[in-house]
Amino acid sequence: MKTFASVVPYGLALIIHLLFFQFNLSAQQSSFREKYQPLVDSLAAVYKIPSAVILGVAVIESGNGTSRNSRLLHNFFGIKGKNNLLKTKGIRSSYKKYSSDTASFVDFCKLVERKKFYPTLAGNPDYRPWLLALSKTGYSEVPETWHKLITGAIKRNGLDKPKENKTSQLPPKPSNGNQ
Repeated sequence: MKTFASVVPYGLALIIHLLFFQFNLSAQQSSFREKYQPLVDSLAAVYKIPSAVILGVAVIESGNGTSRNSRLLHNFFGIKGKNNLLKTKGIRSSYKKYSSDTASFVDFCKLVERKKFYPTLAGNPDYRPWLLALSKTGYSEVPETWHKLITGAIKRNGLDKPKENKTSQLPPKPSNGNQ
């Protein structure tokens, strides 16, 4: 029978490991956002899709850019298509290969733009109707779970709130209208 004293070192080691893992995961999430936010903001302006939708789907579908598909195929959205992984790496995959990360993000926006709901939602900054509409189009094989995961990622990472630009050199606007 194990005593409390013999289990404590393992428990402490587990807690330290979990804290380190959480810190790493948090760092990955913020660096993923920092890396892709400018691209996503540009695409959001062009395609009139909320940044939170584009980045939220990318976060979940690519595991913050750590998934095999994102690393080997530059596929951040789980989009199916042709690739050459079987020839080059001996790996079977039904996911589309992109020439760059940017190409994957652009293709996702074009895919959304082709959906029937797009004309009615284009320009709507609220991510919620976008996710609901996407989840009903067959984008995911498990729509309810997918919707919850993306919504959770958006909320957890604050993707629905604009990222503060700490490097702005502009003075604040005068509140009384005088200069």
